[in-house]
Amino acid sequence: MPPRSEPTERWSRADGGAGPAPVSALLAAAPRHLRVAPAEASVDAVTRSHLGDGRCVGWYAPPVPGWRVAIDAERADGPLPPALARRFGATDFWARWTRAECLSKLADVPVAIWWQRHGLEVPPGTRWLWRTLTLADMVVTVAFAAGPHRR
Repeated sequence: MPPRSEPTERWSRADGGAGPAPVSALLAAAPRHLRVAPAEASVDAVTRSHLGDGRCVGWYAPPVPGWRVAIDAERADGPLPPALARRFGATDFWARWTRAECLSKLADVPVAIWWQRHGLEVPPGTRWLWRTLTLADMVVTVAFAAGPHRR
């Protein structure tokens, strides 16, 4: 069976509440703001994620003042890294992986440190907003965090 092209409806905030209207609206419309292209054609994306096969998934939405955005994409049918699957479990792996990648980016924490602290889970009490989609042959997470960019 081919991968689904319809987005999955997984988006939430760690505490279960709704987010601010502009961020919630962008997450609801996330498929319209994502483009897949070669990396050299994605230089104008707000943020992007590179796939191992040379494609790049870019986020093309207007910025939301006071919010930072991150994305991560993986091939839905990509083989699970055996050591990570043993450590974190194989169920829903790529959705959890892309979410953890985004949240570690927003926290400015290397993903290996994130794994040590949180695994592939969302820490309780966090206020990040995210949506995980299955688009064509990819799992993509878009996540937002309030506050200025910390770099």
